Amino acid sequence: MALSFLTVCPAWGLKAPTQRQISNSRAFYPVVGLLLGAALAALERGAREVFPPFLTAALLVAFLAVVTRGLHLDGFMDCCDGLFGGYTRERRLEIMRDSHVGSFAVAGGAALLLVKYAALLSLLVLPLAGRAWALMLFPLLSRWGMVAALGAFPYVRRQGLGSPFHQGHAKLATGVALAAAVAVALLGGPAGLALLAGASALALLLGCGMSRMLGGLTGDTYGAINEVVEVAVLVTAVALLPHGWVGPGFWLERI
Repeated sequence: MALSFLTVCPAWGLKAPTQRQISNSRAFYPVVGLLLGAALAALERGAREVFPPFLTAALLVAFLAVVTRGLHLDGFMDCCDGLFGGYTRERRLEIMRDSHVGSFAVAGGAALLLVKYAALLSLLVLPLAGRAWALMLFPLLSRWGMVAALGAFPYVRRQGLGSPFHQGHAKLATGVALAAAVAVALLGGPAGLALLAGASALALLLGCGMSRMLGGLTGDTYGAINEVVEVAVLVTAVALLPHGWVGPGFWLERI
């Protein structure tokens, strides 16, 4: 259920889920992020045999947008329009509901994709072993960020894409997601744990700011949190990778 919600993968054999089941599926969001990261690492491994890093980075950005059907990017762009284009809670929520795209959304989306492309390109040109690990880690941490925000802040709309997530065994599902995120981040060495802590703090900080502006969070804000955390983790990984702190190799060197 988590895979079909967050990606284009169809839910074969899945009956109409209850709202409780949808809410509980957040427990597997980090696992879905890890699968996306593994797909990115495999795509990069194959593409670099044929294409230069510039084109490979563009393919990775496009793949991530397509395989998630632009769900999180759409939320980020809606947030740009609503948060910067409105002056009251009601007006911001109204703008975010509007299907039209405004200038803030275009500028924000372009800036986000540009930074994401530049970060991926910078990562790919680093001839270091931790590169594949960074590619697998950033989608996991960003999806954990959504889970953290889901559990920490109220949902502002009566009905919306995110309304089912405030039912079910929320604390248990969040705990399972956190355990998965910690386990994978721990394999990445000290930098993995630092990136997890930073991603969590950033997700909560963004959630706090948007909650104050809107009176709570919406489905769009969860997507925006995912996109911002993705870029932040990528940029930080580029800075840490040359020091050898990212990847299982840190622990192997000390065994």
